[in-house]
Amino acid sequence: MNYILFDGPSRNNLLPFTYTRPVADLRVGILTIREKWEAFLGITTTTVTEDYLSDKFPMVEMEDNIMINASFLPNYELIEMIKNLKENQAIFQDEDVIAFYTKDSQDDVALQAYEAIEFSEDVLKIEHTWDIFSKNGAAIETDYDLLTKNKTSQPIPKTVNTLSSENIFIEEGAKLNFVTLNAENGPIYIGKDAEIMEGSVIRGPFALCDNATVKLSAKIYGPTTVGPYSKVGGEINNSVIFGYSNKGHDGFLGNSVLGEWCNIGADSNNSNLKNNYAEVRLWNYETESFAKTGLQFCGLMMGDHSKCGINTMFNTGTVVGVSANIFGSGFPRNFVPSFSWGGNNGFTTYLTKKAFEVAKVVMSRRNVELSDTDKAILEHVFEETAKFRRS
Repeated sequence: MNYILFDGPSRNNLLPFTYTRPVADLRVGILTIREKWEAFLGITTTTVTEDYLSDKFPMVEMEDNIMINASFLPNYELIEMIKNLKENQAIFQDEDVIAFYTKDSQDDVALQAYEAIEFSEDVLKIEHTWDIFSKNGAAIETDYDLLTKNKTSQPIPKTVNTLSSENIFIEEGAKLNFVTLNAENGPIYIGKDAEIMEGSVIRGPFALCDNATVKLSAKIYGPTTVGPYSKVGGEINNSVIFGYSNKGHDGFLGNSVLGEWCNIGADSNNSNLKNNYAEVRLWNYETESFAKTGLQFCGLMMGDHSKCGINTMFNTGTVVGVSANIFGSGFPRNFVPSFSWGGNNGFTTYLTKKAFEVAKVVMSRRNVELSDTDKAILEHVFEETAKFRRS
């Protein structure tokens, strides 16, 4: 059977992160959503997404296909139901379609004519940007069980202080000495060739993905994920950092999500709680206004390739788009459009030519090439977000 992940109606609620990737390639827990589905299904998947992303994330259609809404995270009950789908059947949870069977000979899919199968069990769903950090603890626990099943952890070094060491798993090649790991509140996963430097104190649930680094004397509260090749330091609380991003110095990051290739300058901080303890609102790209989150704690949402200078201060509930560069004293506004350059004193447009020059240098340091496909995606985002820079 061929499995295809599609963005679904949540895509716009997950901007700016879905400007540069399908919903399936968001990271929550230890793995991306695609990696979760592929691990459960035991097979590779492809994607239905926006046209401008399809060169990098293509769809492969075969005679028989099952389409899966990538906003939903897999579990064993759902996988069993999906594997048993037959022609003209679809799985729903309330009004939301989770998966449906298609044939390549179908010109149109009329779900109202399908046999509806209700999935009534609990399932994690990523509908909003803040779900990435607020549901990260449950996602880490599911991924931890999946990745460590029938496997043996590397020995915990004698210099490491632990609580609930049975909930700690260390992959091959990881390095850690003279650190404290507390897994009483959730598991701690340390990926291949990752490193935790001396003096760091970490509470689970926590995931340090392959080749990522925790720098000297960091303080990390779960549920937190540090994506592959990322580097973190200072104080972090309940945040998800995608791959290849750096928050390498002192400063606070809380209840936040950073995309790929981001950099947080030294001594930068974000607020995650309003002074009046009121509900946090976040910028909504679809309505072009600020929307309620239902959360009292909500920090910074920063899209791919965005950066801030030293001592930057972010207000509670700040959204930064793709490839923005923020610096200077004072608080920048709590919505910074993509390809903006500046800070509290105002912004100018960060032209793609300059942005590509920086991205090329940044990515080459990790032996990754900025491809023509990547440039085309960023050019599209530049044009699509122009209206926000003019406002």
